[in-house]
Amino acid sequence: MSDHEITEPVPLTDDRGRLNPASIGWARQQLHDTDGVGRGCYGWGRTKRWEYWGIVTPTHIFALTIGGLDYANVRQVWVLERATLTAIDAFEISPLGRGLSMTGTHGAGVNTSRGRTIDLRFEDSDAGTRLLARTPRVQVEVLAETRPGHEAMGLASPHSRFLVDYTVKDVDRPTTGTITIDGVRHDASGFAVLDHARSRGPYRTDWNWGAAVGEVDGKRIGINLGGGGPDGLRNGISHTGVTIDGRVHKIPTVLEWEFDPSNWMAPWRMTTDRMELTFTPFYDRYARTNLLLIRSTTHQCFGVFTGRVQTDEGEWLTIDGLEGWAEDVHNRW
Repeated sequence: MSDHEITEPVPLTDDRGRLNPASIGWARQQLHDTDGVGRGCYGWGRTKRWEYWGIVTPTHIFALTIGGLDYANVRQVWVLERATLTAIDAFEISPLGRGLSMTGTHGAGVNTSRGRTIDLRFEDSDAGTRLLARTPRVQVEVLAETRPGHEAMGLASPHSRFLVDYTVKDVDRPTTGTITIDGVRHDASGFAVLDHARSRGPYRTDWNWGAAVGEVDGKRIGINLGGGGPDGLRNGISHTGVTIDGRVHKIPTVLEWEFDPSNWMAPWRMTTDRMELTFTPFYDRYARTNLLLIRSTTHQCFGVFTGRVQTDEGEWLTIDGLEGWAEDVHNRW
């Protein structure tokens, strides 16, 4: 499979939910119509709809998740206070689609998830995405801004004629707003990263993923680190790229990951012919779930990146002190 750029609108699937071969590749704008994901009886139980927002500010790191599977849905609000490295975690799971409403295609409206103690609402508009969350201890009111000309990688990578992954990796979304913890309000100015998925995939999924944002020589840099699969790609397509002042520079080659599973706080290395990065963690977010059909093990480490990346024009940019995360995930769902 080639790392083909999609430049015209295209449906991801046909009317019966089968993969449209013309959709395979990546786009720098939202050109894939994913409304057909989940149609047809083949592969029921394999549909996965996902909205994950990771937000980094000088005082806090927090993550908001809405996830919809055919047989269950999950919602989560996780917050880390950076000064003390104290975490707050609120998680719920509900059967089938109870309390859940998700768009078929990215940017098409509102995604909501309501449970017993957690409410989440993500509203898309021309100005950006308004992120609203409420738990007994945490309240989030944040706008993840979309600046004129901003690009994000949309990627369609197939497993078979019927099973296909579609994700959007949208890095470097400036944030404004507040996060309130136990009644104390904090400024939430920083950056947000979106991991959006509309997929019908296999039961077992394993991957590495990372993101980082900051400024380099007056340029605004957002890095998306792709991985997963035995060949270092996601079903033949690289998920690695760099956004520079809002423009995507796609890296089609395999990203090699080096880390020590016996010591997650040791430095990580990520390299391709156009990227040489060292990641130094300061916090390991470990999560393990075992709920019959749903099983997951995650090490998501937060830290600082140094090294260099190369633009499409061949210029090397030095990376020094960009904040972000890198993760190792093993899911059965």
